[in-house]
Amino acid sequence: MRQLYIKQKVFSLNGQFTVKDETQQDAYYIEGSFLKIPKTFSVFDTKRNEVALITKKTFSFLPQFFVDVNGQQVLTIRKEFSFFKAKYTIDAAGIEVQGNWWDMNFDVLQHGEVIGSVTKEWFTWGDSYQVTVHREAMEEIMIALVVAIDCVKADEAAAASAAH
Repeated sequence: MRQLYIKQKVFSLNGQFTVKDETQQDAYYIEGSFLKIPKTFSVFDTKRNEVALITKKTFSFLPQFFVDVNGQQVLTIRKEFSFFKAKYTIDAAGIEVQGNWWDMNFDVLQHGEVIGSVTKEWFTWGDSYQVTVHREAMEEIMIALVVAIDCVKADEAAAASAAH
């Protein structure tokens, strides 16, 4: 089991931040595209190899985000049509999220087995998440999933503020 910590910088225009391990050493680097279409976030390991890519589909009626890990598309986050509360689904091979993923407090399961969990750390400057990875082989997927869900939330917040 491994603990990872994601802390985003509030005023980072290009969306660069690091993922730290339990000893506060850098484990991954996240870089977002700034003013680029399509909007993307790349996840790099400590050797600066890209291990995951999150892409927002452009020109889509409802928002969609694609998550590729090591060159393979592993999941899609798709907004469903609803009149009231925003509803999203995650399409993936055997991967599901249980809990309150909108508040970033959830477990990630693969074929019914918990492979990781995410909790939001409150009272911090910027968004901070603790990611517990139970199966090491799923670490990049867990990091990419947290970044993708956070991107979905930011996109929804931007759309809501633009509507007002």
